Amino acid sequence: MRKTIHICSSFLLIVALFLADFSLAQTREKIDTAMVAKIKDEGMNRSQVMDILSMLTDIYGPRLTNSPNYRKAADYAKKTMEEWGLQNVHFDSWNEEFGRGWELKKFSLHSLEPAYFPMIAFPKAWSPSVKGTVQTEAIYLDIKNESDLDKYKGKLKGKIVLFSGPTPVEPGFKADAHRFADSTLLQMANARLPEEFPQRGGGRGFQGVRTALQLNYLKWELCRTEGAIAVLEASPNARLEDGTVLVSAATVPYSPDVPFDKRERVYSPNAPTILPQIVVSAEHYNRLYRQIQKGLPVKLELTLETAFTKAESGFNVIAEIPGTDLKDQVVMIGAHLDSWHSGTGATDNASGSAVCLEAIRILKKLGISPRRTIRIGLWGGEEQGLLGSRSYVKRIYGERLDVSAPYDSIKTTPAADKFSVYYNMDNGTGKFRGVYLQGNEAVMPIFREWLRPFEKMGASTLTLNNTGGTDHLSFDAIGLPGFQFIQDPIEYSTRTHHTSMDVYDKAIEADLKHNAVMMAVFAWLSANREEMIPRKK
Repeated sequence: MRKTIHICSSFLLIVALFLADFSLAQTREKIDTAMVAKIKDEGMNRSQVMDILSMLTDIYGPRLTNSPNYRKAADYAKKTMEEWGLQNVHFDSWNEEFGRGWELKKFSLHSLEPAYFPMIAFPKAWSPSVKGTVQTEAIYLDIKNESDLDKYKGKLKGKIVLFSGPTPVEPGFKADAHRFADSTLLQMANARLPEEFPQRGGGRGFQGVRTALQLNYLKWELCRTEGAIAVLEASPNARLEDGTVLVSAATVPYSPDVPFDKRERVYSPNAPTILPQIVVSAEHYNRLYRQIQKGLPVKLELTLETAFTKAESGFNVIAEIPGTDLKDQVVMIGAHLDSWHSGTGATDNASGSAVCLEAIRILKKLGISPRRTIRIGLWGGEEQGLLGSRSYVKRIYGERLDVSAPYDSIKTTPAADKFSVYYNMDNGTGKFRGVYLQGNEAVMPIFREWLRPFEKMGASTLTLNNTGGTDHLSFDAIGLPGFQFIQDPIEYSTRTHHTSMDVYDKAIEADLKHNAVMMAVFAWLSANREEMIPRKK
């Protein structure tokens, strides 16, 4: 009796497993493995990603928004995609003025006394020039409250001012570069659905912050009205030892009483006159500070020549491979083309632009026609607030009308109904390890299947978490599927992000090849599946 029951139970279990497998096979996402293999072969064995990266960095870097080099890099990308045979290749104007372009023509900073040494330093973007080469005394502003301002009146004219405090520097006992550990990836995979609108803390400490901001503004005004020649600041992050400089845009000083929407950006043609501003490596700035603290006169020599271009609209670079039976539906890949200016913008974000260009080259080279149109977007103005991608999304697909939670007022265009998905790269040179799902649970089973060809290459993690601060957010903001890939950090946050060390040599060829192949595969599979990529509920 027991034996009979055992046989029947086993038979029923086999039938159940068969039916389950059959059901799973019916619902499992289909993958054209032959096409994936072709994409891998082209991307791994005949890659052009490093040559593209070199052109964007060694030749056309850095690429500050609306600068001459940004225009040259955009021209290169446009011409290259035209030569590859892409369609509808064009500059996509934001149809609104961004502001002035800027470039550094000539710069040097030397300490002459009490000891000579050439200084590691970079001017802030959109800083004005200094007339000729000047040799003058350096003065440290030791100001802790407003009563300290008076002691510097009449003493700053014609001087170079050390504006910030010193930056503590310690030996770098931790490695700059690392890859995600398996335990970290597992933690990501186990993440719960993030809260859509996290609650912010209270306003404790606001008065203290306002007091500090007001004092900082008064220091800037003191330097300007007293006739200082230039302002030096220490590279602000202690992680950037060994002479690395973190630098972005020049400061336009405003009192905290002035609303943000009433403040002019430094690149605006209406921006007020500001002082030349230079960021010095922490080690060299700290040396000057210690010399002054010992009561020694410090003499510097400064040359700074910059050039501004006329104010005009910003623009993106757009191109596409037209679809066939579903050509009105769109799959997009993209990255921002602009960069900051002290390095050559390699990991932020020529690496992303090069990967997207290589991905679109691979698909075009294979001579295949996707069902949906595959479009590439190289964005300008990302570093100034996702300006290029936000403008594109607003003009083509729609906008979010509210400015505060619950963010439920979205106006879309008919084109948004035919938009499938956007994939972005902008987290350095590191290998793709999976996808941040942006809280979109519906795509998890789809992407799980698409990652199977890359499991042995180390890419298998899906997390409901999101990584912020880049162009996929422009699409997600109006409910369109927009994703960023999980990337190994390498030394992005510890060495290259917005620094003088963001250069070609920091890119990893094997990782960028891997990323271009995955980008191409995800674009191809998205363009050819029966349905568009599902949206968040």
